[in-house]
Amino acid sequence: MANPLKAVMLVRRDEMPLALLMFGYFFLVITIFWTLKPIKSSLFLEYYHQSGFTFLSTVFDAAQAELLAKVLNMFVAILGVAAFTALSSRFRRQRLAYVFAGFFLVCFALYTLDIDSPAPSTVWTFYLLGDLWATVMVVTFFAFLNDSVSPEGAKRMYGLIVLGGVVGGAFGSTFVRVWIGTLPISDWLWICSGGVVALAVLAALAGRLVERNPPPERPGPKERPADKGNPALQGARLVFRSPYLLAIVTIVGLYEITSQVLDFQFKSTITHYLSGPDIGRHLTTVFALTNWVSLLVQFFLVGLVMSRLGLTVALLVLPAAIGLGSAGFMVLPILWAGSLLNTVDNGLAYSMNQSAKEALYVPTTREEKYKAKAFIDMFVQRFAKVVAIGVSLAVSTYFRSFSSIRWLSIFTLVVVVVWILAARYAGQRFGPLSEEVGR
Repeated sequence: MANPLKAVMLVRRDEMPLALLMFGYFFLVITIFWTLKPIKSSLFLEYYHQSGFTFLSTVFDAAQAELLAKVLNMFVAILGVAAFTALSSRFRRQRLAYVFAGFFLVCFALYTLDIDSPAPSTVWTFYLLGDLWATVMVVTFFAFLNDSVSPEGAKRMYGLIVLGGVVGGAFGSTFVRVWIGTLPISDWLWICSGGVVALAVLAALAGRLVERNPPPERPGPKERPADKGNPALQGARLVFRSPYLLAIVTIVGLYEITSQVLDFQFKSTITHYLSGPDIGRHLTTVFALTNWVSLLVQFFLVGLVMSRLGLTVALLVLPAAIGLGSAGFMVLPILWAGSLLNTVDNGLAYSMNQSAKEALYVPTTREEKYKAKAFIDMFVQRFAKVVAIGVSLAVSTYFRSFSSIRWLSIFTLVVVVVWILAARYAGQRFGPLSEEVGR
């Protein structure tokens, strides 16, 4: 019988071992993230639920305190960029994965000592560590992956590989939901530690495969004295010298801002039309629909679109869908129109858009794959989230009535136009850059 994965994902037989290893690697990265995310958030919110958090004589409730923690994440990300950039100068692929896996194993072991009866410092630092996992380990994974395949191979393989993350998100969130009330947090950290060890093993096996048949590389520019110095700034210098990388920055930043606005419209719609337990039931319905959309898109469409229609089309799917969804909500702001904003956003962002966006790094130089990507995915993404938080606070101040929420879609449509222009430019430059690989 023909291989059904090959028919859907278009992965060649000789590419399948690496694709499956990286599928498993990404599955574990995202499973651990979705294990840590609800645990760190619930620990934080429960800790400050009764008394709140006092800062500079101002008392913040638990949700407001969490917003402060999210802002603080940007500064942690700066340290992450510096560490990643410095280490990537000495290590690459699986060896870089070993370094960060070891770091998190030590951290998890230390937190098991007092996480079940935490002090305020433990609550805050554990919250930041959970976000640092997503920031560092996802960047490490994709730097490894982008440094291991050819541009044409990326079009065929990324659909299957990123599917691992989609499945990991569904599995991790479901697993924690079922068992979160029965295990102490320290036990969850030991479970995560087991996942980190398995992740390192898969990285080792994938690294050996790549070393036997390394992909061609595009030569980078001659290093200049200004390229050395503060590791936190090396990636930024690479980005600002490259219109191609600036286009990726635009794609990443505008998505984060747009996503926050869509989430605000989504939540406002639900609280306007529903109340009490109906809100929870509707949320679970929408999230389940979103996860299924993401899974089906990743399995059936990503490989076909990227291979047959090209990377530019794949990059345009999400902004075009968000534009259509926002226009529809502006015309008809009913419950399901607002709810579909969440499905369009998250259903495509972590499937089609993730695969296409990551493939953009494949024809870049080794320095850009590691240092520039770290700057974009750690700092730019976090900074955009902070901007999005500011937008959210401003929106909640000036758009108090539900009847005015629909007009936020005008802002979204303007952003989408700029996003589409950046995506078209990046997609069109991908081909010429790919031709330079191996020269």
